Amino acid sequence: MVTLSISLCLSACIILDNSELIRGEARPEINSNSETVNPPGYRLKAEPFRYEMQLTVNSPELDISIYEVKFPSAVRSPYEVNNMVYAMYYRPNRCDRERVPGVIVLDILDGSQRVARAQALYLACRGVAVLTLYLPYYGPRRPGNVRFLSPNLEHTRRAMEQAVLDVRRAVAWLRSRPEIDQERLTVMGTSFGSFIAGLSAAMEPGIRRVIILLGGGGLVDAYYDHPRVQPYRKVWEALGGTRQRLKELVAPLDPVTYADRLRDREVLIIAGKRDEIVPPQAAEALAKACPGAKLIWFNCTHYSAILYFIPAMELSLQVIQATPR
Repeated sequence: MVTLSISLCLSACIILDNSELIRGEARPEINSNSETVNPPGYRLKAEPFRYEMQLTVNSPELDISIYEVKFPSAVRSPYEVNNMVYAMYYRPNRCDRERVPGVIVLDILDGSQRVARAQALYLACRGVAVLTLYLPYYGPRRPGNVRFLSPNLEHTRRAMEQAVLDVRRAVAWLRSRPEIDQERLTVMGTSFGSFIAGLSAAMEPGIRRVIILLGGGGLVDAYYDHPRVQPYRKVWEALGGTRQRLKELVAPLDPVTYADRLRDREVLIIAGKRDEIVPPQAAEALAKACPGAKLIWFNCTHYSAILYFIPAMELSLQVIQATPR
């Protein structure tokens, strides 16, 4: 259904091959006092960075334009191809007349961007500017068979830190755009992307609203006894590992660890009552740890949640477009 919707939308677009390449510079706005509270791997330097953007799609019918954007990652990984951030910017044409909310959309685990593109098109057609990102080791950033998630926990930790800093630079890029209402900056993540969204918002004060779709926190408690994890748990315990030790190792990657930092943000969590991939208790744990978060349940599994795409997006729009308090 979502793929069909994307096809119908793109059929109303004009694809541009030789549009002008726009170059510019953005600089993160860093408060040195609040930055020191962040763990070292999540700290962003107030260094300017160059970016490039190019118009690739124009749709008079949908009243939006789509740009390719790229800028260097704040992290130098061992793989050069992974050190450039690639994004798509969905710009409503009403930006020529007024400031609009800005949203960073983070994709699901498979990283194909199908879900992120569908969400971006839906929001852009409703007057919201959207930036979708390829996370580290995804899409054009993937060096061979290297993946974001790895049995090597140190690699995964570094990938997560890079992802958070990439999101933080994306915030700086959006804040540099004259059409963006800086008081209405949101990060939205679905499934795997929701974990990064929660972490990024906790580290980045410029993100004022957070939307968690099919995600949560308290990862070890949520997954330790999960049937899909049982083979790995047996190996872990055979090597002397314990639930508590795993909690200590995973804590820097778990949104629950920093959820109390979101007490002054507007947080929406949408979860599936019968989710077999992200257990419902993960959504409950994050909501409990995040003062003021709103938790909404759909009667669905992880995959049947696609049937609630429009209701979920409409609930998200209420948060994204709300007048700042």
